[in-house]
Amino acid sequence: MISIGILGSGRVGGALAHKLAAAGHDVTLGSRVPSPDGPDDAAADGPRVARADQRATAAVADVVINTTPGDTSLERLSALRAELAGKILVDVANATRATADGPLGELCYPGGSLGEELQAALPETRVVKTLNTMLFTVMTDPGQLATPPTAYLSGDDEDAKRTVAGLLGDLGWPPAWLEDLGGIATARATEAMVLVVPPLVRRHGLRPFAVSVVR
Repeated sequence: MISIGILGSGRVGGALAHKLAAAGHDVTLGSRVPSPDGPDDAAADGPRVARADQRATAAVADVVINTTPGDTSLERLSALRAELAGKILVDVANATRATADGPLGELCYPGGSLGEELQAALPETRVVKTLNTMLFTVMTDPGQLATPPTAYLSGDDEDAKRTVAGLLGDLGWPPAWLEDLGGIATARATEAMVLVVPPLVRRHGLRPFAVSVVR
């Protein structure tokens, strides 16, 4: 069992929290203004997920997952440098700026990536980029797609990537569906993949998808 903190309590954070809690992990869901109701049920008869503010969530966890909006993630997480020191940070966000065409119009870090920016800002934290190349429902249910999807991993620390690969297994990702791309600099490739999402959504709606390698 791993102590996991999830920063961001929207659809992505909630889905990951409930699936990881169901796998037996100790999960805290961190939001800017935590619910006054305390823990919440993952399902009517399922495990419970603790709630806290984001600073407390980062402080108590061994692995922290970033699901905050990508365009503000660097500022938010940089403020938690002390709490994140020595931890594994799993970054699943995409950093984009809204344009007239929609919320995924431009990359915030062209020629770079949010993953690289986070690693530079948090040198005592081991950053691993993954799960940012799919609709959020696929993150916790990859088997719903007709073709096996790919979950890419980018990070400088091999032990951290192995830990994250194990957590992906708990989310339903078999090892054959994982692709280790190498260091955190490779996150710029997977983050650029988000640019294909707007035309896909305009053409097909919010149908589950993943940008994958098919062999």
